[in-house]
Amino acid sequence: ETRLMRTDIRDTEGGYEFCVDLPGFRKEDVDVDLRNGYLTVRAKNDYEEDGASSGAKYLRRERYAGTFSRSFYVGEGISEDEIRAKFENGTLMLSVPKKDSAALPERKRIAIE
Repeated sequence: ETRLMRTDIRDTEGGYEFCVDLPGFRKEDVDVDLRNGYLTVRAKNDYEEDGASSGAKYLRRERYAGTFSRSFYVGEGISEDEIRAKFENGTLMLSVPKKDSAALPERKRIAIE
């Protein structure tokens, strides 16, 4: 769900800088992988059923337990050892080098009749 993983992507001279907001997550909760040119960020939280065993009733529950993910196309010419990742204060920073193959294919419009 994108509202839980808001992401800014900066185009720098040497690459792309991804800044992914993951408030409330720990570094151990976050996984990043690269497959077929797609960089995927997954975050999992296990908010326990606080008070479920004691019979506590909630007036409001806004925290969601589960797994969230987002994928970004970075190009098939990128390897995982070229990507740098840092997690600090609930923010995941990813640095991806810029390569010609990382450019998205040209968008072709389809005529609507």
